[in-house]
Amino acid sequence: MNNSFVNTARLLGAGLRALLVLTLVTGVVYPLVITGIAQGLFHDKANGSETKADGKVVGSSLIGQPYDLPLKKGQQAPDPDLKWFQGRPAAGLGANSVNTQYKLILSGATNLSADSGAVNGKCPDKPADGTLCAQVLAAKDAVVKDNSVPGYTVRPSEVPADAVTSSGSGLDPAISPEYAELQVHRVAAKNGLSVSAVEELVKDHTQGRTLGFMGEPRVNVLELNIALKDLAAQK
Repeated sequence: MNNSFVNTARLLGAGLRALLVLTLVTGVVYPLVITGIAQGLFHDKANGSETKADGKVVGSSLIGQPYDLPLKKGQQAPDPDLKWFQGRPAAGLGANSVNTQYKLILSGATNLSADSGAVNGKCPDKPADGTLCAQVLAAKDAVVKDNSVPGYTVRPSEVPADAVTSSGSGLDPAISPEYAELQVHRVAAKNGLSVSAVEELVKDHTQGRTLGFMGEPRVNVLELNIALKDLAAQK
């Protein structure tokens, strides 16, 4: 009986010591070491890839943000502020409806199939409401209208795919160089800048493929608009 009690106590003691040691190693030492390495070697990325302007954090280079006018009475969605470069549509975003104590933005895709609203593989002139075809055609019409300015008219065939479709998360921070270039004349006119100056701005902020072969060339909208603000302030 005594031997059984002693053995049980010994096993419990060993288990308790193992629990304490593993808790210390995995719950304290390991997180501190990893945090230290991340802060030392990847400080920017470890802190959310923050983007700063005038010494203040204005966003993250990994998360897109809207550039809209204040919401007017009766509007369900605000109009875009056309003096800024616009990012991709965010059709998959939503808002929390359960715990409304906090205002949250829920990321996600539209979950619409690629042929939603299509007839024989093509979008009809008047697709059914709520379909992907309806969203894409409406977005294309808006891009053509918003970016056509005196002396420069956008043709529907010139509108790139990323101008009318949202990404899987709805939070893509970048657009294609083609979409950025399409907006140059409108942005120049709205800000009283020369087209050549804005074109140079887009060129300077165009990033190539990662490691030269992964992904596509892209333009970070937040960083481009920060540079645009600085350029407009110099005129």
